[in-house]
Amino acid sequence: MIRRFRAPLALLLALSATGLHAQTARQTIAIPDCTLIDDNAAYNDAATNRDQAARLVMVSSALRDDLNQRGLFQVADNAGARDLIASLQGAQDMSACNGCELRVAKQLGTTRAGVCWVQKISNLILNINLRVEDAASGKTVFQRSVDMRGNTDLSWQRAAKALADLVAADPAATR
Repeated sequence: MIRRFRAPLALLLALSATGLHAQTARQTIAIPDCTLIDDNAAYNDAATNRDQAARLVMVSSALRDDLNQRGLFQVADNAGARDLIASLQGAQDMSACNGCELRVAKQLGTTRAGVCWVQKISNLILNINLRVEDAASGKTVFQRSVDMRGNTDLSWQRAAKALADLVAADPAATR
């Protein structure tokens, strides 16, 4: 009688392990640095432009690190597409480039492409946005925006974390 249950038990254990592996497998994603759409760029001084450029790097790294550390995505190192990213960002706004982000995902061999941008209406009203697309089809699987109040490092950091929270709360974003 015990032998009779060994095979089914072994089969159940194997299926459980396979299911566990499928649940822990993460999508890979390429996320170039966030871009800035600044409605008041003409009024910025050099210090403001430097601060905002530093914040873009900071928030981009924080978002990638948060998504990776939470296990939501395996985030690709952008070094393998550095020249392509620089060329694309130099020629156009990657948040509205009609699929150029998919070229980055293809070059880095990821299953997802992420596009992040910050829109600055004023020093008081800003928002950070993330769109995640399937790299093969170009279909958007996630897109959200988080409002921020104040153009400070802390407000940008909090908004990036809130955006990662939204990704974590949306199962469609990571499957």
